[in-house]
Amino acid sequence: MPAKADREDWVYGLHAVRLALEQNHVRELWCDRARHDERMPVIRQAAQRAGVVIHETSLDGLDTLLPGVRHQGVIATLRPPRERGERELEELLQHLAHPPLLLVLDGVQDPHNLGACLRTADAAGVDAVIAPKNRAAGLTATVRKVACGAAQSVPFIRVTNLARTLRQLRSAGIWLIGAAGESDQELYRTDLTGPLAIVMGAEGHGLRRLTRENCDLLVKIPMTGMVESLNVSVAAAVCLYEAVRQRRGG
Repeated sequence: MPAKADREDWVYGLHAVRLALEQNHVRELWCDRARHDERMPVIRQAAQRAGVVIHETSLDGLDTLLPGVRHQGVIATLRPPRERGERELEELLQHLAHPPLLLVLDGVQDPHNLGACLRTADAAGVDAVIAPKNRAAGLTATVRKVACGAAQSVPFIRVTNLARTLRQLRSAGIWLIGAAGESDQELYRTDLTGPLAIVMGAEGHGLRRLTRENCDLLVKIPMTGMVESLNVSVAAAVCLYEAVRQRRGG
């Protein structure tokens, strides 16, 4: 049984585990031996095809293995993820055959928000998600659960100095668009078709000063109701899909 210290290398829930198996990221699998609905055999068969060790256990055993989560009768340990950093980002950009689309998260700390951002990034075809190493969420089990496989499919780049990375992106010809509610420039009146990084601020605080200063342009999402701002993962989705719409000639 894995040590409790390895929690962030676990994934749980039927959909998240199935995707991890399809992507060959699972090391070991624990299943509720009493669950026999149509979805569990799919999980077991995928594990057998991948040569993954399957541990049949009780529901109580799963609750003990990973307390306090909604595991749906299945928990898996993942292969140790390959660390990605500044060098991997440079290599990724050098080998792209299309204008890059990046998502930069300036200190997002809520794992649910990070997971949702990764899931949207995967759906929108984002080439990489960039975040600072300090004071920001990493790829925990909760993030992987919410991301539904996107934590494995989307390159997640953690950098030591975000301001420096933003300057490097600008030097590489990538346009940095920061989301800021006080901007006079509307998202829908902004050209998002070229090499682009959309920069989102942290929950409740927005963009930090240095991050803001390194953006080429600040834009706002028009708000016509009573609320003043959107959740960061929702705002990221709005911005990314406006970029997708424009880049497809919409």
